[in-house]
Amino acid sequence: MNTLDFSALPSPLQSPISNHWQDFLQRLQDQQLSLDNTLPPLTQLPKVWAASDFVVQYCLRQPQAFLELLASGDLQRDYADDEYLQRLRKLSDSCASSQQLGTVVRQFRNREMVRIAWRDISDLSSLLQILRELSLLADACVQIGCEKLYSWLTADFGTPLRDDGQPMQLVILGMGKLGAYELNYSSDIDLIFCFAHEGQTQGGRRSQTHAEFFVRLCRQLMVLLDENTADGFVFRTDARLRPFGEVSQLALSFDAMENYYETHGRDWERYAMVKARVIFGAADDAADLMARLKPFVYRRYLDYSSFESLREMKEMINAETRRKGLEQNVKTGAGGIREVEFITQAFQLIRGGREPRLQKRELMQVLPIIAQMQLLPEFVVQRLLSAYEFLRRCENRIQAFQDKQTHSLPSDPLVQLRLAVAMNFADWPTFMRKLDEHRALVHEHFQQVFASPQTQTTAQPDARRQKLQNLWSGQHDREQEHAILTDIGFADAAQAWQILEDTRNSSACRNMGPRGQKRMEALMPMLLPAIGRTAAPLDCLRRIAELIIAIARRTAYLDLLVEHPLALSQLVRLCAISPWIAEQLSRFPILLDELLDPRRLYEAMPKPVLVEELNTRLAHIAHDDVELRMDILRQFKLANVLRVAAAELTDALPVEKVSDHLTFIAEACLEQTLASAEEQLQQKHGRPRYRWQDRQHSAGFGIIAYGKLGGLELGFGSDLDVVFLHDSRGEEQATDGAKSLDNAVYFARLGQRITSLLSTHTATGILYDVDTRLRPSGGAGLLVSSIDAYYQYQQKEAWVWEHQALVRARPIVGSPAILQRFKKIRHETLCLERDPTKLRDEVVNMRQRMRQELDKSSADSFELKQGLGGIVDIEFIIQFMVLRFAHQHPQLTDWPDNLRIIETACQTKLLPADDAKMLQSAYLAFRHRAHQLALQRERGFVPNDQFQDYREGVCRIWQRLLS
Repeated sequence: MNTLDFSALPSPLQSPISNHWQDFLQRLQDQQLSLDNTLPPLTQLPKVWAASDFVVQYCLRQPQAFLELLASGDLQRDYADDEYLQRLRKLSDSCASSQQLGTVVRQFRNREMVRIAWRDISDLSSLLQILRELSLLADACVQIGCEKLYSWLTADFGTPLRDDGQPMQLVILGMGKLGAYELNYSSDIDLIFCFAHEGQTQGGRRSQTHAEFFVRLCRQLMVLLDENTADGFVFRTDARLRPFGEVSQLALSFDAMENYYETHGRDWERYAMVKARVIFGAADDAADLMARLKPFVYRRYLDYSSFESLREMKEMINAETRRKGLEQNVKTGAGGIREVEFITQAFQLIRGGREPRLQKRELMQVLPIIAQMQLLPEFVVQRLLSAYEFLRRCENRIQAFQDKQTHSLPSDPLVQLRLAVAMNFADWPTFMRKLDEHRALVHEHFQQVFASPQTQTTAQPDARRQKLQNLWSGQHDREQEHAILTDIGFADAAQAWQILEDTRNSSACRNMGPRGQKRMEALMPMLLPAIGRTAAPLDCLRRIAELIIAIARRTAYLDLLVEHPLALSQLVRLCAISPWIAEQLSRFPILLDELLDPRRLYEAMPKPVLVEELNTRLAHIAHDDVELRMDILRQFKLANVLRVAAAELTDALPVEKVSDHLTFIAEACLEQTLASAEEQLQQKHGRPRYRWQDRQHSAGFGIIAYGKLGGLELGFGSDLDVVFLHDSRGEEQATDGAKSLDNAVYFARLGQRITSLLSTHTATGILYDVDTRLRPSGGAGLLVSSIDAYYQYQQKEAWVWEHQALVRARPIVGSPAILQRFKKIRHETLCLERDPTKLRDEVVNMRQRMRQELDKSSADSFELKQGLGGIVDIEFIIQFMVLRFAHQHPQLTDWPDNLRIIETACQTKLLPADDAKMLQSAYLAFRHRAHQLALQRERGFVPNDQFQDYREGVCRIWQRLLS
């Protein structure tokens, strides 16, 4: 092929590119080389050469190498992940000096960069593949360089050894885009060098400290990669991201690294470490180092200080961009690549400690997770991904033009046209319109995520804000402060002033650092007027003052409230109507995060959504990381109970739905708790097995819910009444693991572990108080009973009150066989025919004993639960009807909850319709009022003149059925 068709190119480019082609053909002729004109990549050559002078110059300087590349087929396919490393290792095997190695690595790099540029410009690979291959190419050059230099250095200075006597390698962290497999076409590679521990090299002609040895190795590696020779350079290297930057030693021990980040680590270094990846080093050392660095990068709490830090960092970048006139920089300019990165990494830094799925390096993997977590709307994430891909392709093709590290759009019209062609546009204006569209969308979303609340239209006017800041700081005299408080809605300004004074003088607030004081000065002008507008400002102020004291030294929570005025308004709203919620927020400030999205805050989740959410949050946590799993379970429970409370307080949920949702939350937690407990035990002891009727069987375990959990009537703060059952029987009852246990011991430990996981106190409290006393023989019985023994107990030994409790029992978690067997046992037991008189006497006597011991009603007040005609009387009426009539009407056992049992009693004519309706209404009214009182932190009492009709109706039905 002596000619190529360049007519598809814009006319200004046809002649220059055609001239390059003629030069190339002449060089082939001069070197007596022939061209196979059937090679497929030649059809892509006009566009590639129009887009990249670097490729053109490579072809002209090394025509034979280019012909070999054309014929190899490498231009037509993606590489496997290990291909760069294997190819370069083979090429470098014969190198005997660093000079030879440098030549080989440079020539290899140039060939592969031409190949990558060709595939990128020709749209033969996805953006992800191009960025990954650039990163893998850099990895291979670093790794082979380090291996060869290390082997040569050990001959002179000996080998650094680990404590076990094995050779110790250098560990290299790839930072930034290299670490995230997102390397630019012509980017620096940012490296941090470190080694496991100090010591002396052994076995060489001269001994050195480990630090001296590895510093020497790092310097030689940087020269190998960075030095510009006749073959160019490999990669420009930058090691200034290391602790203390250029003034520090080039390679540091792990202990020195860990100490630095614990003591001196800055916000921008956390940002940089999000993408850090070990690109060279022993696997054990790599795992050790990353485990040490992780607490610095990902805080265990929600860290909203990241917003301010990233905002300040972006402002510095903007100032530098303006100073250097780089507004057309696709990386740092408005709406550029850096803004997409900042949006993504803000959510990673804030939430990554709690959400391990955010602890990924690759931006294009993290953004979809942010959408899944509903931190950003799906359409916003799709826009950002589309813009990011366009900007990164643009950046790569700017750099591929001359293999220069630049991010700025060209100013030369001809070069502009070449970039437009590289980006598949016919001309520069069309390309710029699309680029500007993407940048405008990115910048709009960046502004929305990072907008400072002080610049919002809802912010206080400057003068008023300053007055309120001074009020908090105590810079006015008392009379002025009272006047300010009166002006913003506090009728009793003296009391409000005293609450503020006590808060400011608390040890927590006095000991705040400068950052905390600054955040408080920003918070108070937003907070106080909102409190002043509530119905009872003093009560609300007292509750929020307790919260302020609780979080004063944890500025991340102050940051959250300052950064999110909407969360602040929800805080004031909920604390104004519920001291229980205010107390929960003060005890567990992590709940403040739930205030960010009012759409979710007042929406209780159905059970399938709860289960999916919890499964997702735990999916990335190892089963042996018990502490983290316990924390996530507790955070999940606290957050969802808060949502239910908020929904009830704002009348978004009726009382029966409130209890349903509280029950769903408990069931989801129990499912995961059982799964975790079983996984932990089975890893050590195997699965429980038994032999029955000459066959091997797996033994199952089940959790049976009693009481409010069984009856789907949980309240706020309810404990869980549960019974544990297993179905092991027969012979050879033991687990099948290396450390086998008798099944009885295994199930006892399983029950103990479940109880421990639920009730152990952590920083986020307990998950649930657990009561297992309803098991056969109560506290004197086995913690976990066999289901056969349970059946015999219920049939022959259980007291009437235990059968009453069985009315509200149901299976919830565990082996399907056990859960189904329990349903049959419950049905059969409740359907036993009983002596009516004896049954009535025992139920009445039990109720009288309970009332004598527990009813605290007085002449002035009625106790909703134990009072005459109250909740427990309704429950006893229902339980009596089931035990008395289920043998005639077995459908009475279909449900464990009181409302549906009443409905069934009506359908079977055991209750007249009016009585059934009255009982249901009374039961709901009592429970609704009890919930309200609980959320107000008040005892379950009402004035004696309330609910008279309901109480009399309950007593009338009691007299008819039980007298």
